[in-house]
Amino acid sequence: MTTILVTGATGTIGSQVVAALKGRNGVTVRAAVRSAAKAEALKGGNVTPVDFEYTKPELLQKAVAGVEKLFLVTPFAQDQVDLGARLVDAAKAAGVKHIVKLSAMGADYEGGIQLGRWHRTLERYIQGSGLTYTFLRPNNFMENFINFYPPGKDGNIYLPWGQGACSFIAGSDVAAVAAVALTSSGHENKGYNLTGPEAFTIGQAAATLSEVSGKKANYVDVPEAAANKAMLDMGMPAWMVDAMMELHGIDKAGYAGEVTDAVRKITGRDPVSFAGFARQHAASWK
Repeated sequence: MTTILVTGATGTIGSQVVAALKGRNGVTVRAAVRSAAKAEALKGGNVTPVDFEYTKPELLQKAVAGVEKLFLVTPFAQDQVDLGARLVDAAKAAGVKHIVKLSAMGADYEGGIQLGRWHRTLERYIQGSGLTYTFLRPNNFMENFINFYPPGKDGNIYLPWGQGACSFIAGSDVAAVAAVALTSSGHENKGYNLTGPEAFTIGQAAATLSEVSGKKANYVDVPEAAANKAMLDMGMPAWMVDAMMELHGIDKAGYAGEVTDAVRKITGRDPVSFAGFARQHAASWK
């Protein structure tokens, strides 16, 4: 049996990685959560929740004991590199053999945006650890239209993206690739740029959401200064606002429109289209 630790097990991607590994023969899964006692919904079959906090070394050591492979998700925090490095060190000390890290598209572009630089710094740390690794570098998630910028009560999606197109990817496709990398060979010491099957604008996304939900959705292109102020007014720390505005700038400039065939090559099936994703989750916008 191969024991796999999945961090971020209640998050957008980690939860779907757990689901993708659940019930697989030859695999036991530890789902890292803040409180295993409150994660009964994850328990069952080959999945066991374990207490986990990046800031508590004793929990890190206990979580990685006996683990062979690690799915690494770092929190969106200023010290995410340090937090991730702590887990890498604990994993190496415990005998973990392979790390599959959730990174971000463009992280390998030297001198990129802050989010990419954080991911790349931790990627380099993992490379220097001597452990084998797989870096998953997905584009923006389709789930963002549910979690972060769904149409509001007025039906509007407010983003400072102009007419930039992005090859959004469904979290289930990222999880499917992760499951393959965690349970088969041939992916050691490789990095994959993961995208959906096409690039589309926020205006096109709004039209799709209107169609599947039966409620009119519109895209409002917000001036960058107004978006910056709105996030600060919401109470977001300045470092987070700066990082998000850099990311929005990449999207607005059209740099996030690249489409790759990595999902199909690795999983053997085409990635989910946004129309398919929207139909699957139509209740989220109704």
